[in-house]
Amino acid sequence: MHYDWPLEQARDYRPNLDVPDDLAEFWAETLLSAAAAAEAPTFTRVDSGLVAVESYDVTFAGFGGHPVRAWLHLPAAPLRSGSPLPGVVQYQGYNGGRGLVHEHVFWATAGYAHLTVDTRGQGSGWTTGATPDPVGSAPSQPGFLTRGIDDPLNYYYRRAYADSVAALDVLRGHDLVDGSRVAVAGGSQGGALAAAVAALAPSSVAALLCDVPFLCDLRRAASVAQAEPYLELVRYLGAQRDRVEQAFTTLAYFDVAVLARLATAPALFSVALMDLTCPPSTVFAAYNAYAGPKEIRVYEYNDHEGGEACQRTRQLAWLGAALRSR
Repeated sequence: MHYDWPLEQARDYRPNLDVPDDLAEFWAETLLSAAAAAEAPTFTRVDSGLVAVESYDVTFAGFGGHPVRAWLHLPAAPLRSGSPLPGVVQYQGYNGGRGLVHEHVFWATAGYAHLTVDTRGQGSGWTTGATPDPVGSAPSQPGFLTRGIDDPLNYYYRRAYADSVAALDVLRGHDLVDGSRVAVAGGSQGGALAAAVAALAPSSVAALLCDVPFLCDLRRAASVAQAEPYLELVRYLGAQRDRVEQAFTTLAYFDVAVLARLATAPALFSVALMDLTCPPSTVFAAYNAYAGPKEIRVYEYNDHEGGEACQRTRQLAWLGAALRSR
């Protein structure tokens, strides 16, 4: 159903969101701290059973030096031209992980170096992961959205965003990759992580593919979302009645509709107007705030699956053109 605003109203939605006074300093210090704990990543060749793709089990240091796992997929050696490869870093939806080695190889089969990255502590909802989150939490709802929400320094997505920036650095630094032509991509939570990286490391991101993103305009999302995981936040606020404003103070540092104004890379977004998980008005809040060149594809009769294969077709053509222009 079309439960949110009509498309014409949503297209013009530009909420006046709270921007923390120390937003830039908070993220500069977070990323500097994460970089200080970095170590050289490891790449271990594995047999995926696929003949057109060469795969590696990757471990790199994320926030706090904590190990994060990923798969690196490359076009098989006979299919590479010898020139440095463009790249795509793919982030996962909520409680998904990097999966099995053969699961996410689309961009490698299209000629890209493809790094598909775990999200710490996740990977037991719909595809598997191998990265724990060793940091504890104050009282929270089951899931990840409210973990550490009492303080921006403790919040779960501080670690997840920093991990995501570190993953970009891993792919950009690979010997076979052209570091000036690496895109970030994802849907839902993965779209939020990709958009956050585009905002927090703008000079390192060549392009953004952001589908039906989570973590946008979080106060409105808590008011109108019809499904998990935003309902985790609703239940938390219903129980922690005296912590409502502190929760939204924390969330302002991580809201993609706040961070998007820092991004500069060209971006292709998508939104689904029957999306019960990530309300379309919140997606437009982030899209309209996004400061780089941008376009958005609207799927009028779709839920959170969005454009799926249709959107992937558009992404192939769009990303090829975006990276050729660099």
